[in-house]
Amino acid sequence: MRTNELMLYKNMESGQILKDMTFLMENYGNEYYNREDLRSLLFECVNQLLELSVSHGFEGNLWHTYLTYLLASDENAYSTSCEIIGEIEGSINEIALHDFLIFKELFDYDFTGLEQDLGADCIRILMNYKNGNGGGKVFNRRVRDRICTLAQALGSASDAAEFKQKITQFYKEFGVGKLGLHKAFRIEHPEGGEMSIVPITNIAHVHLDDLVGYEIAKKKLIDNTEAFVMGKRANNCLLFGDAGTGKSSSIKAILNQYYDQGLRMIELYKHQFKDLNDVIAQIKNRNYKFIIYMDDLSFEEFEIEYKYLKAVIEGGLERKPENVLIYATSNRRHLIRETFRDKADRDEDLHTNDTVQEKLSLVARFGVTIYFGSPDKKEFQEIVRVLAERGGIDMPEDQLLLEANKWELAHGGLSGRTAQQFIDYLLGQK
Repeated sequence: MRTNELMLYKNMESGQILKDMTFLMENYGNEYYNREDLRSLLFECVNQLLELSVSHGFEGNLWHTYLTYLLASDENAYSTSCEIIGEIEGSINEIALHDFLIFKELFDYDFTGLEQDLGADCIRILMNYKNGNGGGKVFNRRVRDRICTLAQALGSASDAAEFKQKITQFYKEFGVGKLGLHKAFRIEHPEGGEMSIVPITNIAHVHLDDLVGYEIAKKKLIDNTEAFVMGKRANNCLLFGDAGTGKSSSIKAILNQYYDQGLRMIELYKHQFKDLNDVIAQIKNRNYKFIIYMDDLSFEEFEIEYKYLKAVIEGGLERKPENVLIYATSNRRHLIRETFRDKADRDEDLHTNDTVQEKLSLVARFGVTIYFGSPDKKEFQEIVRVLAERGGIDMPEDQLLLEANKWELAHGGLSGRTAQQFIDYLLGQK
């Protein structure tokens, strides 16, 4: 097989299964090699394909699915150019077609001769594999299904041109690599290792319609995010207000709503601010829109990380990329804790206004601020009614609201979170 002739997808030669399988295809009839060693290598490849199917949730023709997984994961000049945009122009198309012709040969390879020569029929078992576990640990069911569906489409392609058209359409619809296949990410910085952006595979499927109330706040958030994903001017956004009012849930809902339009989200914690420049450097040239999400952002008076964050958001020499915004949630309007002792200190300060501006300058870098306040009694009862209806709770309204009032008095007061916890309690008692 001509995998050594790959140009754009050259890095996939390092895939050990592909490397071993192509070696077997080329040499199974070669008397120079020991047949038992070749047979052993074949079973080892089959084992690795099965392990991959379990960890990723793959099913169907595992050989085709494995090759498709490589194609969907490889970030190269062609695949990254096609993400979001789709078909591109230029000589790179001819180079891509050359590589896809080689992959078409791999997809169409007949393993009958190899199996007969080595006295093993293990490959045919992988041609219609059924996975009883649903999604795997690496991919959730949604991503798994996309790759398996693409594998079927590529397997039925009549020629390299159709093969190219189908994989290019996949890049346009879903992207390439981890940034394309997943919607949310976190930062991991192992001790002594380099910072890496790691996919989050289990995302809460909350939608904006699931959040009862806060219509003005939600519209403000939607308008800013829609402008961002459409390539228009948009602002960094701060959601602040009382605990349990849906700030974090609104951010998750925004991600779910605009993921298919190229929106991605990277979760970042306060102790990871030192990695922010590295994160932006990795994502600034991709064809996705990235929201860097900071949940429950606030600083004590002795914490100075906010000064670093200010410089990154606005103030450094390098302009912040147009495909990156920062969304944060906080229970504090001004993010930095202030005490009466601070006021006493400012009374002794020769430049009191400068000190105040220093404290307020971080929140000023968020062009859009959205307030989420606790609902009043009537709004809380409406949230309870809607959530109960959605949950299929059959209870007289008077009794429902009476029990809800008792619950909120004992469990943190009036908030959307308290209402949801009450409904969860009722559903658990059914």
